[in-house]
Amino acid sequence: MEIKSGSCYALFAFDVAVAIDLDRTQRIVATERAALRHKRRAPPYFDYRPAPLRVSEETAPLLLGAIETRSNVDLVLYDFGAVLVAYSIPLIGPFAFLLDLSETLYDNAQLLADARRRVERLLQVIAAAVDRQSIAEFVEDYVIFEIESFGEPVDVKGFYLSRAQQLAQILRAERGELSEEEVSDAISHRISFGPGDLAIIDWHASILFDANGDDVRAVLEFANVELVEMRYLDSRLDQALGRAYDSLARSYKRFIKVLRPSTDLEHIGQLQVDGAILFEGVNNALKLLGDQYLARVYRLVSQRFHLAEWDSSILRKLDTLESIYEKMADRLAAVRMEVLEWIIILLIFIEIVLPLGSCT
Repeated sequence: MEIKSGSCYALFAFDVAVAIDLDRTQRIVATERAALRHKRRAPPYFDYRPAPLRVSEETAPLLLGAIETRSNVDLVLYDFGAVLVAYSIPLIGPFAFLLDLSETLYDNAQLLADARRRVERLLQVIAAAVDRQSIAEFVEDYVIFEIESFGEPVDVKGFYLSRAQQLAQILRAERGELSEEEVSDAISHRISFGPGDLAIIDWHASILFDANGDDVRAVLEFANVELVEMRYLDSRLDQALGRAYDSLARSYKRFIKVLRPSTDLEHIGQLQVDGAILFEGVNNALKLLGDQYLARVYRLVSQRFHLAEWDSSILRKLDTLESIYEKMADRLAAVRMEVLEWIIILLIFIEIVLPLGSCT
């Protein structure tokens, strides 16, 4: 089975800052707003809010063994402080070659290092538009195989049923034969809009049989960015909770600084606000209510990436942080009130004792 035309996209998602001013960035570099193209009917309000910026860089093709990337790399910037780096590889030749390509791209250190260098270089250029720049260690990589056409007519449904084992091996980057349970799990999240297209979504890769799959690919890109942001935020909240527990324990022994604001309390409050803003920014960036098919695609990839579980974990930790913050604030207020009461008692005592001393 020969692939006539198609592309493979290797994606790397980074958290790089608290926020990126996209309008200011657009004035600094030549960019275009990356809006979803709708091949299906969709009302005008279906789009990113705000639309990310896509920066395309011309570069020498990268050699990955026998594989060569195209001579351009896309960097997509999101206002909530994320950058997605996308490499494109032409797909022409035997379908079986996709397994070799999937293995090559799995945790590819060469592409990851190149992607990080490009992000660092771009951030230097747009530094004035970036709020609290810091590239996190967390990186989410993902692979999308987009097959536009085969050398001969292919019944997509029949192709999928007859090559389930091969498709699962490509999705899992696994050359050895997989069990029936593993195959079933790998290809379980699939969706199609018409008889000629199909999207199979897994945690490492997706395979799209679609002559015009830009909109589906854009949803997959955004979900990958959302996942890295959820992982990053979850890690930050773990650190914040650890610091909050330590601060809560120390607050029992600390009375000297009760009359001025607590540094720990301010820091925890700032982390709580930053976390809530990032969480809302990521979850409200893309509205899919206007296109039911893409909304179903997003639900599938959300299930595969366990985004609902990440959301629940983050909300639970934000609530815990809020509870600790309130307890620390209440304790600080109580200590201050106690100190003020002692001061009042002392002043009353002085007011009574001094006149008696003067009389004697």
